[in-house]
Amino acid sequence: MIKTFMLSTVVAVSFGAGVLAADGSKDIVDTAVATDGFDTLVAAVTAAGLVETLKGDGPFTVFAPTDAAFAALPEGTVDTLLKPENHDQLVAVLTYHVLPGKVMSSDITGPMSTATVQGSDVDITTDGGVQIDGANVVAADIETSNGVIHVIDAVILPE
Repeated sequence: MIKTFMLSTVVAVSFGAGVLAADGSKDIVDTAVATDGFDTLVAAVTAAGLVETLKGDGPFTVFAPTDAAFAALPEGTVDTLLKPENHDQLVAVLTYHVLPGKVMSSDITGPMSTATVQGSDVDITTDGGVQIDGANVVAADIETSNGVIHVIDAVILPE
């Protein structure tokens, strides 16, 4: 089961070296920028040209990999994805982490498959904690002005 950690109307979740604090007044991008542990994700979203999209009205559900999740990819993967000639592949990877609509942890009641913004389906399971395509949700329900962020411990890749 995903746990929500709330302090009044402020959410504060610790993971790795970073602390994510959100009160829902910032959008998805501004929340990630203001948080330690999402530097690689922010750089990738910027390189992919998705900043304005993820600052848009939404709502969106973002399964946000941490810097450690990106570092766990095979050596050179992130550098390769960030090259201009791999723009389309980078966009596909990032949009595979985004669901249209706002999906809170309470909406996940069992195994499900759902379409991502990228177009492929992801599998969400709930046995022994919530996982999306095998990545563990390590912090959930970080509300933003245009959706919600769930922090995951791995980068998920479309087939």
